[in-house]
Amino acid sequence: MKSPLTLVLTFFVTTVFTQNPVLGKWKTIDDETGRIKSVVEITERDGKIYGQVIELFRLPEEDQNPICDKCEDDRKDQPALGMEIVRDMVQVKPMEWEDGTICDPKNGKIYDCEMWLEEDNMDQLKVRGYIFLFFRTQTWLRQK
Repeated sequence: MKSPLTLVLTFFVTTVFTQNPVLGKWKTIDDETGRIKSVVEITERDGKIYGQVIELFRLPEEDQNPICDKCEDDRKDQPALGMEIVRDMVQVKPMEWEDGTICDPKNGKIYDCEMWLEEDNMDQLKVRGYIFLFFRTQTWLRQK
């Protein structure tokens, strides 16, 4: 019979190592200006990864409640705050996700998406949106 301490340790280790490392809140960084643009919360639903904008960082001269008027899907005319911008990402390796999409609420475009964490820095998420051979990669920072 296992001791209570062994059971608690087994539960703790199992919980820590089975939680998806990409889940949580991430600060999005503009790859052109270096400014923090938003916080996206990444969650898991039915085995897929989704990301929703939960906070915006806007300059005083910017629209404080931007709307995705250029979106062409169900996000059309929806506020950027609260928008699900990452959809249907599938984990393909322990720290890589792909086969989903990401929406840029600024221009309404939807890009194929891949994300990955590097083992030496689990607090930086690489997010790449691409169309054909053209891509842009951002580094998102884990919000602590």
